[in-house]
Amino acid sequence: MSSHAAPALGTVTALQSALAAEHAAVYGYGVAGAYLSGGQQATATTDWVAHQVARDRLEAMLRSAGASQPTAAVAYQLPMPVRNAREAVALAVVLEDRVATAYLGLVALSNTAIRQYGAQQVQASALRAAAWRGSTVAFPGLTSAALAAPRPPGSH
Repeated sequence: MSSHAAPALGTVTALQSALAAEHAAVYGYGVAGAYLSGGQQATATTDWVAHQVARDRLEAMLRSAGASQPTAAVAYQLPMPVRNAREAVALAVVLEDRVATAYLGLVALSNTAIRQYGAQQVQASALRAAAWRGSTVAFPGLTSAALAAPRPPGSH
């Protein structure tokens, strides 16, 4: 991002949303990793580091724009209980899906560099989610409700 002009509010908001998702993913992978072992724990550690790197890059982008950065919470409410390896894997899938969703906000921006970064991160999250899930989804980051065909007014 250039320091010549202030970024649009939508750009800052999208970057802040992606950063918040990365903070939550870093926390969540810390929890998931505690329930994994062997290759799964190694993968979780690699993914945890990838989210730290992305978090740091987003912080730098916001700093260079002179925008505020959401700070990480001390703890996050997990979307599900995690008591074993199976639940830890399910958490990793949810974390990646949520991160992909957050990065979709960057893909829609006019700034080419930010848009490309967002697309790269959606792809990275989708690949990590697919590895944890054991399969892919057609539109990573989009909920099935978002993909449903709009109904004509008055039809239910």
